[in-house]
Amino acid sequence: MSRLQYFTHRLVRMDWKAMWKTTGIVKKRSGKGRVWLMGDMLRCAVKYNAGYVDYKIAQMYKLNNEQRQTVITRGISNDIVRRMNNKEFWHYFDDKAEFNETFKEWIPRKWIRINQDTSAEDLFLLCRNQKELIGKPLEGSSGQGIRKYTPEDWKNGSEEFLKQLQQDGIGILEEVVIQHPKMASLCPTSVNTCRIATLLGDKQQGIVYAFLRIGNGKVMDNVDCGGMAARIDLDTGKLLTVGADKQGNTFIKHPMTNASIIGFEIPFWKEAKEMCLKAAEKFPEMRFVAWDVAITPDGPTFIEGNSFPSHAIPQFAAHYPDGIGILPEFRKFIDC
Repeated sequence: MSRLQYFTHRLVRMDWKAMWKTTGIVKKRSGKGRVWLMGDMLRCAVKYNAGYVDYKIAQMYKLNNEQRQTVITRGISNDIVRRMNNKEFWHYFDDKAEFNETFKEWIPRKWIRINQDTSAEDLFLLCRNQKELIGKPLEGSSGQGIRKYTPEDWKNGSEEFLKQLQQDGIGILEEVVIQHPKMASLCPTSVNTCRIATLLGDKQQGIVYAFLRIGNGKVMDNVDCGGMAARIDLDTGKLLTVGADKQGNTFIKHPMTNASIIGFEIPFWKEAKEMCLKAAEKFPEMRFVAWDVAITPDGPTFIEGNSFPSHAIPQFAAHYPDGIGILPEFRKFIDC
């Protein structure tokens, strides 16, 4: 799809109400007029394939043309995924139960697929002696549809609980991941996961970026659920930046725990990287995967893998104070 075709496609499907709301937010932050902002958004859409969310998150209104050329916009991200990942293999990542089975050597937790063939006996065996279980839809992202269950939910028996899970749209039920105490010290309400992106490029292969996602009071650490993210130094596993959320707020210390974010060192970082690089070899047809990794007291484990990685997390303006985005990092691996 050419740049013009992509722009036309997005224009037709534009959520104008959401765009108008976004320009209002940006107007307050930038001090610029709404007409100027909408005109500049249009220029960025045509020239850089940037959507209005890209414009807000990367604070493109502050950037000059040279800086804007270093931002991975939605259009560029879509093109990278289309080129790197064979769609015939997406199902290994998009179906959470299939992902758990495929990468089971790195997923020691117990789990069960929930469907019409699920037996009440198997469900009972999973629930037995558990204090909490996590239910998820088989497909989906951004933490949507994820629920936590306790013995109160299955007190009336596994058959009734199975009906409830099916009504809730749950496709997979899992043991809760117990994170490393150091990771919990940042935010204890969620499992704070590392987003580690592997890229099997033509120029080189390896990890192109890594961020730590940190919860902010909810069960999920996802930025679409109010969480924040901070860049991870690939060599040391230390956080390089402040935490930043999708609304543009920044945090030197976590607002709930008062834990310092900059300089925080992730346990088992070397092992986490090695796990992702090894897993990336399973499907060379999937050359760009973003792995969500939890750090437990015994080491890293996968939560899930993303066949279509979000470009939002790596683009928060607070993580690139010099205005130079993450696209140059990708160009070390591929032409884009």
